[in-house]
Amino acid sequence: MTMQSKAAATISTLLLIAPGAVAQSAPQVGDVHIIKNCNSYTGQPGSSCTITSSNLPQIPPNSLVLYDQAIGIPAGLLDSNVVLDAGPGSGNRALGRCTLDPKTAKGLCTFSDGTEQLAGFAARVVVTYLGNGYWAWEGKYSLTAQGSLLAQQ
Repeated sequence: MTMQSKAAATISTLLLIAPGAVAQSAPQVGDVHIIKNCNSYTGQPGSSCTITSSNLPQIPPNSLVLYDQAIGIPAGLLDSNVVLDAGPGSGNRALGRCTLDPKTAKGLCTFSDGTEQLAGFAARVVVTYLGNGYWAWEGKYSLTAQGSLLAQQ
């Protein structure tokens, strides 16, 4: 095999591999459906709710939603930074913010990034009250593969 044919074979191989590598770095995108129980939520900083069901394997049941701010600041709202701890002690966490109007029992949470399995996690979910301390999160999410070009930007 000549030097030119070896170079051509190498380039051909790289061209065949490259499209697959790009496809693997594309984010997962879809709907998110989560139910959480907030019976232990006190309204104080550090209070939490427990996820009871989720359609995302990266956010299993028993994951915690930890609230950084107290309810009532600003007056009449819950407006708090949150940490989604997807498996306490696992390092799988996402950072976000939730705003809720307790009078209407409706709100919005957004997530912008995370660590471990939730690296590159982004979501926008509408919060609604289901009754008996249970709340629904319904919306859209994307999850960029850790280490991909999208996660590094």
